[in-house]
Amino acid sequence: MLVLSRQRDESIMIGDNIVVTIVDIRGDKVRLGINAPAEVPVHRQEVYEAIQRENLRASRLEPGETQEIGKLAGRGPVPNAGNAGEPGRS
Repeated sequence: MLVLSRQRDESIMIGDNIVVTIVDIRGDKVRLGINAPAEVPVHRQEVYEAIQRENLRASRLEPGETQEIGKLAGRGPVPNAGNAGEPGRS
């Protein structure tokens, strides 16, 4: 792990297009500002881990379970996309 010292209003660069700036320091809390391209997801670690758990859970659903989700949402059965469209898009 790289450990850097920065003061308020100082930044670090990650690659060519991600800037992390120290916005504020209060006691034992540091506020960070992160400027990254829209296609780069930025999450707090606990949120990232929750997303990963949910993705894993969703990947284990049986086909019939996804139809039930569609019915609960009031949209009827979820169609099988097969190979149509872009992968990962709905």
